[in-house]
Amino acid sequence: MSEQSPEGGRYGDEPAQALPEYAERVLDVAELIPPGRVMTYGDVAEWLEQGGPRQVGRVMALYGGAVPWWRVVRADGVLLPGHEQRALGHYRAEGTPLKQASRAAEGHLPRIDMRRARWDGGDRAEGHT
Repeated sequence: MSEQSPEGGRYGDEPAQALPEYAERVLDVAELIPPGRVMTYGDVAEWLEQGGPRQVGRVMALYGGAVPWWRVVRADGVLLPGHEQRALGHYRAEGTPLKQASRAAEGHLPRIDMRRARWDGGDRAEGHT
């Protein structure tokens, strides 16, 4: 089993071929998502025409620390549990559309405005395989 960084990302000295091919493809898609936009786990799987949301989530949990992980999100727009504040900082810096949380919401954290922030892959991004 390959060693992982504390953030769940790839170590720079680990050869790229040590990653499963599907993981490489998921991470490549995460890197294509423009700043201020997001794709859901299911969107990524659909774009790749392989796997499903759980498989994409697993890849992101294990290897996503080296890519813009905050751009691959839950379909309901809820911020990644345990990483809310770090993700929120990225969203605000990138201008990602957010919905303000109601006062009743736990922690009063906003959600991603999925209607406005969701990226469909544009022109299927150059170099997509």
